[in-house]
Amino acid sequence: MLKKFDWYIIRKFITTFAVTLSLFIIIIIVFDISEKLDDFLKKDAPVSEIIFKYYLNYVPFFLNLFSPVFIFIAVIFFTSKLASRSEIVATLAAGVSYNRFLRPYLFTALLLAVLSFFLNGYIIPHSDKIRLQFENKYIRNTNDDYTNNVHTQLKPGILFYMEYFGHGDSMGGGVSLEQYEGKKLKSKLYGKRISWNRKANKWRLEDYVIRDYKDSGENVLTRGKFLDTMIPFVPADFFRHSDDVQSFDINELNDFIEKEKIKGTENLDFYITEKYRRYASPFSTFILTVIGVCVSSKKSRGGVGLNLGIGIFLSFIYLFVIQFFNTYGATGLLPPMIAVWIPNFIFAGVAYYLYRKVQK
Repeated sequence: MLKKFDWYIIRKFITTFAVTLSLFIIIIIVFDISEKLDDFLKKDAPVSEIIFKYYLNYVPFFLNLFSPVFIFIAVIFFTSKLASRSEIVATLAAGVSYNRFLRPYLFTALLLAVLSFFLNGYIIPHSDKIRLQFENKYIRNTNDDYTNNVHTQLKPGILFYMEYFGHGDSMGGGVSLEQYEGKKLKSKLYGKRISWNRKANKWRLEDYVIRDYKDSGENVLTRGKFLDTMIPFVPADFFRHSDDVQSFDINELNDFIEKEKIKGTENLDFYITEKYRRYASPFSTFILTVIGVCVSSKKSRGGVGLNLGIGIFLSFIYLFVIQFFNTYGATGLLPPMIAVWIPNFIFAGVAYYLYRKVQK
């Protein structure tokens, strides 16, 4: 059962965390506006869309991504204040064990970790779709995107090839679709041109030829002017940016990974790393909370400033380690699951060491 002392720590924790987030929101918006202002002016982006479609959906994603670091800084800041006022010394001197002292911290970390997981896994990805629509319209210039020599496997035994495709007019050319049974070619479809019908969500082939290979050795040709077909992809799939995967919730991400496995995509490790990162990130909240308490619970001559400096330094190390191993996972140099969990194991060891050494 939570007591007054627990609620006191929880209130301090959440309040300081909220203030930290608010300060970072201002910093993030100022830096992002300075970077993208030319794009906004060049494309005449309405102020209402910049605020409600872009920043209202961009800021929550960014903050949730780095929420463990913000939690870490918040813990160090308000715990250092408690220590400077000798509140922690008085609490321990009154007979409260250090483990009991940590309980409200871990309880709050649990609440924030669960909230972070559901935000990152299910809620923020849907709002992030709105942000991507804005970026595609006003920042990325997708109408100028062009791709060529597209090779992919639609499903086992069905191979697709396209010479070129333009995003602006949704038209391409030199399309071939081959169907195999084992290693034997059963049919091949060729289209001189291909276009995407946005209203019907269908592809249309022009000047097509279908060659069916019979078991008897006979070839049957079928020619036509137009052919509507349900090829299982959309134009956006050709121009997907790697960070677009952030707009998928957990279920969508799992489905997307399965489809990419069938296609044999080169970036598969990147997507799998993103999937496991969403599970590993909430656990870092507990680890950094314990480190923060252990670093700042002892009264020091340097006061809050020294502890905060140590916290910011450790935060940069934490971000570096995460980025380092995530890169190894995304490029396939390490198994993605191992890559995203190594930082947690490293800092869990640091947390345990500090906990053993802290003055109790």
